[in-house]
Amino acid sequence: MKKDYTPEQELLFLALGGSGEIGMNVNLYGCDGKWLMVDLGMTFSGNEYPGVDLVFADLEFIEDRAEDLVGIVLTHAHEDHIGAIPYFAQELGVPLYATPFTAELVRRKLQEAGLTGEVELNIIEGADDFALGPFDISYVPLAHSIAEGHALLIDTPYGRIFHTGDWKLDEEPIIGEPATEEELTSLGDEGILAMVCDSTNVFNPEPSGSEGAVYKGLLEEVRKHEGRRVMVTTFASNIARLHTLGEVAKATGRRLCVAGRSLDRMIEVSQDNDYLQDLPDVVDFDTAMKLPRGELLIIATGGQGEPRAALSRIAEGNHPISLVEGDVVLFSSRQIPGNEISIGKVQNRLSERGIVMVTDRQSMIHVSGHPGRPELEALYGWLRPEILVPVHGEIRHMQEQARLGLDSGIPHAVFQKNGDIVRLAPGKPQRLAQVRSGRLILDGDIIAPADGESMTMRRRLSREGVVVTVLDAKNRPTVEGIGLPLDEDYEAFVEECQGDVAQAIGRLKGHDRKDDRAIQEAARLATRRAATRWSGKRPQVKVIQLAS
Repeated sequence: MKKDYTPEQELLFLALGGSGEIGMNVNLYGCDGKWLMVDLGMTFSGNEYPGVDLVFADLEFIEDRAEDLVGIVLTHAHEDHIGAIPYFAQELGVPLYATPFTAELVRRKLQEAGLTGEVELNIIEGADDFALGPFDISYVPLAHSIAEGHALLIDTPYGRIFHTGDWKLDEEPIIGEPATEEELTSLGDEGILAMVCDSTNVFNPEPSGSEGAVYKGLLEEVRKHEGRRVMVTTFASNIARLHTLGEVAKATGRRLCVAGRSLDRMIEVSQDNDYLQDLPDVVDFDTAMKLPRGELLIIATGGQGEPRAALSRIAEGNHPISLVEGDVVLFSSRQIPGNEISIGKVQNRLSERGIVMVTDRQSMIHVSGHPGRPELEALYGWLRPEILVPVHGEIRHMQEQARLGLDSGIPHAVFQKNGDIVRLAPGKPQRLAQVRSGRLILDGDIIAPADGESMTMRRRLSREGVVVTVLDAKNRPTVEGIGLPLDEDYEAFVEECQGDVAQAIGRLKGHDRKDDRAIQEAARLATRRAATRWSGKRPQVKVIQLAS
């Protein structure tokens, strides 16, 4: 490989996102001078980035080599695999490839971004193979918590890759027909050089469970609550779960109501692609509220505590759908790490109003879309790869899967993280280099570095507050503090701080007495010292000097 990291006669792997974190999946394969991208996802922001909603992988490495990028292939339609497309696909300037359901969701994203016709989107029917440069690609259907979840089989001159995407084993998947044990074993018989594999649930000692079992659990749970309104919150993208809830509504004699724009959109796309054809007719909010309480089943978004989602608004009492004491909310979804506080707030509001809540810890009303240890071990045995490359996990998940793979007889396991270029072939797998990787944030309408000065400053402001000192034409100070814990002492602080600033400026001598920068620095230090003395905080200080 040349120093500019152009792949030579070799097979390389490079993750720019999704290795060392759950979400934001962006993977690259390099071969014979070309790069192939698999997925282009994002993640949602947390407290780490105040004021920010979306976080992306930094694509600088491949943007600098866009002329060598042959295309972007999408495994499935979850946001952590397709959510960054509207922000980067046009700039990368290469075609997208997806199966029909995923392609329709991507098409809508591009349309909303005003990019219709600007990005080439190719629809791949399930059995079709296609070639991009030195890569021959085919989709392998696997079960997951969304329609048309797929692994990718990537043939190269140096070996075959099985890129799992997100997956699980499911004997009753409800939606779709995943590849069978026999079909996967046949792929293993043909030879798999490397398996690049989802690590999310590696610490789960049990199989993830079947969607068919969730039907039985939800049916039993809804039947327990005769005469009450029952609301179920789940991921909008879980088409199998929506089908299951439709069947539960039929079996319990309840009408179905849907609350959440993402649910409306997902149902529409699903039915356009021949899914959810048996879903019962959905009643509107007004009709739903006029039905006897025991004759209504509501599906709502917001199980992760999203403040603008339907469940949060219902919990606060500002949604057309209402619940009262004794009504029931079933959380048919997994609590995503990092969302515990927001989910807890919603649940506390519901509990305060006397609403009964049931989670997957109490009843069999949810199963994961990711493989537990027994499923990982089964796939290892069927495919028998020479190399295991764990992805889609935090460091602890990927390291644990590497150990599990080696213990299961896989000859090589490669631990890598975002930015590591790994040579998979020829020869033994090895890490060749570390290249720039990182995060970008969508801050308002601007994509900016996550570690940039603006975000660093915003974190400081959120922790420490800010004090503004304005100097008039005669350098007399006026102080305004924001975010300091001085409610009762604020006026006394301002008075003393202004006196300190005036004294500091008065102590300047010689040339400094007329030097604006020296005056501003003296004012800044005096303001900072006073604020720290009064509050124990070290606020950001801004000095504004009015013209004389």
